[in-house]
Amino acid sequence: MTKIEDIMADSKAWPFQEARKIIDRLDERVPAKGYALFETGYGPSGLPHVGTFAEVARTDMVRRAFESLSECPTKLICFSDDLDGFRKVPDNVPNKDMLAAHLGKPLTRVPDPFEKFESFGAHNNARLREFLDRFGFDYDFYSSTECYASGRFDETLLQILKNYESVIQVILPTLGEERRKTYSPFLPICPRTGVVLQVPLTGMDASKGTITYQDENGENLTVPVTGGNCKLQWKVDWAMRWQALDVDYEMSGKDLIESVRLSSAVQRILGGQPPEGFSYELFLDENGEKISKSKGNGLTIDEWLRYASPESLSFYMYQNPRRAKRLYFDVIPKAVDEYYTRLKSFPGEEQKTQIQNPVYHIHGGEPPEYDVPVSFNLLLNLVGTAHTEERDILWGFITRGRPEVTARSHPELDRLLGFAICYYQDFIAPTKKYRLPSDSEQPAFIDLLEKLKTLPGNAPAEDIQTIIYGVGKTHDFESLGEWFKALYEVLLGQPQGPRMGSFIALFGLNQTIQLLEQCVAGKALGD
Repeated sequence: MTKIEDIMADSKAWPFQEARKIIDRLDERVPAKGYALFETGYGPSGLPHVGTFAEVARTDMVRRAFESLSECPTKLICFSDDLDGFRKVPDNVPNKDMLAAHLGKPLTRVPDPFEKFESFGAHNNARLREFLDRFGFDYDFYSSTECYASGRFDETLLQILKNYESVIQVILPTLGEERRKTYSPFLPICPRTGVVLQVPLTGMDASKGTITYQDENGENLTVPVTGGNCKLQWKVDWAMRWQALDVDYEMSGKDLIESVRLSSAVQRILGGQPPEGFSYELFLDENGEKISKSKGNGLTIDEWLRYASPESLSFYMYQNPRRAKRLYFDVIPKAVDEYYTRLKSFPGEEQKTQIQNPVYHIHGGEPPEYDVPVSFNLLLNLVGTAHTEERDILWGFITRGRPEVTARSHPELDRLLGFAICYYQDFIAPTKKYRLPSDSEQPAFIDLLEKLKTLPGNAPAEDIQTIIYGVGKTHDFESLGEWFKALYEVLLGQPQGPRMGSFIALFGLNQTIQLLEQCVAGKALGD
């Protein structure tokens, strides 16, 4: 191996650790199907959210790491379980009464409440694919409905029927007493109502590949398990999919650990080897609750992209996948700034450090070189303090102190400014609450004003920051944190803010002096 291959092979970065598991599984050989298969699963029972994207993004990071270490071809599939029965009307869709009339039917037989596609399942599938395509993922999309109907799963379905007793003995111990009496892994799709039925079987014939059940009218019906006439219960379905497609790798949420164990046991009964996997922690909403497609809590895909770049989202997905994280609007600014910080440091890092850097995995080993001299948080405060959302005026503030930085010379910064304007409009402006300095704070604000007046108009950020620190230490504050909190609340209308020296250098020393004069004169900035 080359030096970089040696470094990759020993890397502690989690995508490389996962990739080595697949290499060991394949014994460094190309499997009979001709490629290593990476799968991600999606249940289109509701609109896709950012957590759905996370699984694809993280799996793709492992796939790229694997391709760096192995010459084995790869394939990534995004599998939609759209033959699943529609169990609950989501909170975040129109035409709820219409949808309620189709509960129990496969998602691909439920009308689209948005009236754009042939079914609700097709609508949600299209939304997911549209987003994945924006990121340039190289993937194949598989529909459960199409796979069942086309016969792709027929051979494995017949295997499950032949091993029926062994399969249910894996599942039954996990069920309650009443559920055990009626459980069957096969869910026939009623030819009369189109509903996915959860009914006990009254007979089966493995030689003919059929099952018999009693329908709602008390009539015994015999149907083949192949050709899309039946769907499998979730855990058995997952095992069947792994076996039929010969999946080598699939990650899943921590809430599915038990499902992974049971599905793996079922696949072993079928003579297969369960895929390698990775159990990631779940995303939480602003209240610390699990994100749910049916509730529509947390962030949607489109919402993140209104306020930040796709790359920043991938960065957030890379970080600490085994740690539960909030996925709400307030995480965006920090994720954006951390992404650009790591991107800036990448070129000067040693190779060993580079492949530990998240941007290596986000960009497939070739991160771009952007010059972004102003942070997202500073831009947010600039928009608020300048009291304008006009792009040209805001660029005037930026270029006044740094004439070489323009929208044309720094297109990535211009893109970031657009995101900052949107974020400010929706989340910061409505919460702004300016105040005047208190009687005990007033001497410090006057002192700061007088000292800033002694600086030249182009004073560097460090000189400004030094003065701010000095004023805070001189006056009667319990801590410097209290001094900066006062500055943020008086000048920015918020309890937290940026490094003030950097902000004042960006906003303008003279403009800041004018704001301080207004404040010490007894006029709050928001009035």
